[in-house]
Amino acid sequence: MSGSEAPGFAERVVAWQRAHGRQDLPWQGSRDPYAVWVSEIMLQQTRVETVIPYYGRFLERFPDVASLAAAGEDAVLALWSGLGYYSRARNLHRAATSVMEACGGAFPGRFEDIVRLPGVGRSTAGAVAVFAHGERKAILDGNVKRVLSRCFGVPGWPGEREVENRLWALAEALLPHEGLVAYTQGLMDLGATVCRRGKPRCEACPLGEACVANREGSQAKLPAARPRKALPERRTHMLVLLHAGEVLLEKRPASGIWGGLWSLPECAPEDDAAGRARALGYEAEPLAPLPELLHGFTHFRLRIRPQPLSVARRPAAAAEPGRLWLALAEARAAALPAPVRRILERLEAP
Repeated sequence: MSGSEAPGFAERVVAWQRAHGRQDLPWQGSRDPYAVWVSEIMLQQTRVETVIPYYGRFLERFPDVASLAAAGEDAVLALWSGLGYYSRARNLHRAATSVMEACGGAFPGRFEDIVRLPGVGRSTAGAVAVFAHGERKAILDGNVKRVLSRCFGVPGWPGEREVENRLWALAEALLPHEGLVAYTQGLMDLGATVCRRGKPRCEACPLGEACVANREGSQAKLPAARPRKALPERRTHMLVLLHAGEVLLEKRPASGIWGGLWSLPECAPEDDAAGRARALGYEAEPLAPLPELLHGFTHFRLRIRPQPLSVARRPAAAAEPGRLWLALAEARAAALPAPVRRILERLEAP
């Protein structure tokens, strides 16, 4: 489909955004490609209201690419803790290091160079190119996929290659030559606030009259949902080793879930928690277990049983590399997965 098949599409989006779109987001109006890049990475698969406080804290601590590159990964992950999808934070750090080494600290200005950075895909690179440099590039995040799927009646799940290719062709064909920033922001705003996944506000949409889904009443069917599969469930016990107001943390491997974060030692549900503690070098007595937590990932659910244990004494020497004893309050400020943070918060609750 060409842009000529949707006359006025871009103009209506631009006019709506300027009159009704979001105008006060903390990253709006910035032409700093670093700040735009940070916001776009944080917004991947994450709601705006969740991102806002993280974005402010992140830029306060790392105001430019040089400060981010100079930081340790632990410091970056600590500020990211709770935002999820931690590979994004590791890729930010890797990309900042690459910019310092390969670009002399100057953030790339062209789409072709931005898209080569770790963790930056075609849509994210397009957004940075538009907002920071005014480059004429399309975006296709989840919100935009929903708007285009409904407006043009594109069937199928956008995660399928053929469907995604059709949506990209639409996104490219509909690009205006003027008002690119308002147009790009408008598509995002429409998907987030009007063309919502559930209960779309079609009466407030500037595209309502031309929208296939609105005309046919097929909003609930477009875009098609991901083919459902029963999520497998895994179980683990997390050991909360306590001594003199301190807790033992263990650094997770760089790859895999929660890569590079500090967590609690684990053991299989069928294993003895005290025996696992002895394997770590500590004689410990089990305390009353804490309530189970159920944490969802994209491909499975993890059922966690936290098991506190009291360590009578521990060696005066520091813990082995990759393990760390911290006071509870200090441990809660470390780069932790969200469920581990909740476990430690429960320990301090009255």
